Amino acid sequence: MRMNDVALYSGILGIESPWRVTEVRPVLSEGSITIRVEIPASQKLTCPECGDECPRHDHRERRWRHLPTCQYQTIIEAAVPRVRCPKHKVRQIRVPWAEANSSFTALFEVVAIMWLKVASFSAVAKGLDLTWDQVDGIQRRAVRRGLARRARVCPERICVDETSYRTGHDYVTIVSDQKPGEGVVHVSDGNGKDALNSLYSQFTADELAHIEAVSMDMHGPYIWSTVDHLEDPDLKICFDWFHVVQHLTAAVDKTRRAENRELLKVEDRRLVKTKHWWLYRKGGERTSVRAQFKKLKDSALKTAVAWAMKEAAANIRGYKIMGWARRAWTAWIEWALESGSVFMVKVAKMIRYHLIGILNADILRATNARAESINAKIQKIKRMACGYRNKERFKSAIYFHLGNLDMAPATAGSHLRS
Repeated sequence: MRMNDVALYSGILGIESPWRVTEVRPVLSEGSITIRVEIPASQKLTCPECGDECPRHDHRERRWRHLPTCQYQTIIEAAVPRVRCPKHKVRQIRVPWAEANSSFTALFEVVAIMWLKVASFSAVAKGLDLTWDQVDGIQRRAVRRGLARRARVCPERICVDETSYRTGHDYVTIVSDQKPGEGVVHVSDGNGKDALNSLYSQFTADELAHIEAVSMDMHGPYIWSTVDHLEDPDLKICFDWFHVVQHLTAAVDKTRRAENRELLKVEDRRLVKTKHWWLYRKGGERTSVRAQFKKLKDSALKTAVAWAMKEAAANIRGYKIMGWARRAWTAWIEWALESGSVFMVKVAKMIRYHLIGILNADILRATNARAESINAKIQKIKRMACGYRNKERFKSAIYFHLGNLDMAPATAGSHLRS
């Protein structure tokens, strides 16, 4: 052992009294360097749980992977004492260079977290010479730290959405804060009532009273859960306009397809290859297409009537007074019900049933756009990981990338906290 090596690694690792570096063992043929760290036998020890001074019980040999020294893998090893506490029984004392129950130093975990933010599990495992389970352990510990540090605050406006865990009807429920800059606040299994109950049950009735708006699609279990937990749910549940548009657009397209089949029987090809025209508010982008579309939309075709109803519904948006908005929607619903369009009648009944939530979304300016954005990011995370076979790992990845959590180990130093 050379004293300058000991001093060098003491400085690099930030080892401070009572711990000290006692040996540096390079094994260059194996590409590794081992640093031995010890604590004096006479050192008074305290319980890591309560901080009371306790007698030494025994010690356990531990090893931690540290950041490489040049191209050499660096290992820290130490005989870590355990104490016998009257309150907490036998406990291992904490070391200043690593978190409890981790086989990596805090600085190594910080680097792994940085890599995981921008690269896939496979890339991180290969680049840092780790197994998938080791990478998963680092990510899960990071998420646990982040969730433990997060303030227990009930958001005023939330978005509720579901996303598929894998192929088939296997979902997780994602709850996010509508506030700009905030992220995912809750992830739970499934898309049933219990999935949203698990969020609401975390807060008291007084805390839940601060919720102003809950934006969601028209999914029954989410509605029932919100009704069960919030006061005046009829004033807070908001059905996102995007989903209303989806139903209206689908009704127009179904009308077009049914009418096109009927027209083709009499060799009328007016609706052939016009699907995308009806998706644009102005009937396409090119002038020539707009001219043809104008003829169609001004005709007596059932599709033209359905499209006109869709456009009229879009024009109702923007009302700032509940009474005016309600009257406009009531008139639209009556028109749709009397139109005779099978598909529009179905949508009109759905809107009538969910009207209060649609009105709330308009008046409160509540939208699920943030949830849709988060869902798109989740799909990107899934693609980067080539899918997930473990649901807990999937949920952990959502929190890791989208939870806006402070996940760095406390022992890494405040300058490395993210």
